[in-house]
Amino acid sequence: MTKPSFDLTQHLAQEHKMTPLTTYLKEIVYGGNDGIVTTFAVVAGFAGAQANVVSRLPMVAVLLFGFANLFADGVSMALGNFISTRSEQDVYNSEKQKEQYEIVHNTQLEQLESVEILIKKGFTREQANDLVAIYMKNSSYWTDFMMSQELELANPEGGNALLMSLVTFFSFLIFGFIPLVPYVFFRGPELFGLSIGATATALTLLGVIRWKVGRQGFVQSVGETLLLGGAAALVSYFVGTLFRI
Repeated sequence: MTKPSFDLTQHLAQEHKMTPLTTYLKEIVYGGNDGIVTTFAVVAGFAGAQANVVSRLPMVAVLLFGFANLFADGVSMALGNFISTRSEQDVYNSEKQKEQYEIVHNTQLEQLESVEILIKKGFTREQANDLVAIYMKNSSYWTDFMMSQELELANPEGGNALLMSLVTFFSFLIFGFIPLVPYVFFRGPELFGLSIGATATALTLLGVIRWKVGRQGFVQSVGETLLLGGAAALVSYFVGTLFRI
């Protein structure tokens, strides 16, 4: 009897909905949320400092500082993401080399360690010994097991540091631009109110992305994003009221 074929890649895509958006959700949310909050901080800070005085200068200043912040912070975040990812990968690879060395040159100790780890996970000693005997036939899998279970290190090797930093940058740029939209396309005393609405819309959109991709509760995903972003914006406005233009 012929066994049915199984395509793991297709299974992940259909059953678990593993898409590029899922893979880079952290960078999208991280970059987007920071872009929205830090750019709106410029708007809120100037609005608080104006004390409701309508002036051409504050609007120009908002755009100047807003765009300067948008690009400078976007680049900074992207570079920070790139460096932190590469650093995490370097640490992981260094520890992995140590484990590979121990497996080859101190096999008995690694075997005992593996058995104890499995016993703590709920296996009997006999079951643990049987499993470790199987692991020992595949040094690559055994190394991965020790990295995740003994050192409790997540494997970052599959992460593309350059792509992750680019996703962070463009997410920061796209979402961070939204609070500035009223100041770019409109004129008048109601610009700050429009920016508040644009910021709330951007935070809501980011929350919806979290909800759709993360498949958590809608209220939790959107509510957390709005609450945290709104709190940061309120602080920015309050600080702005301490000054006068």
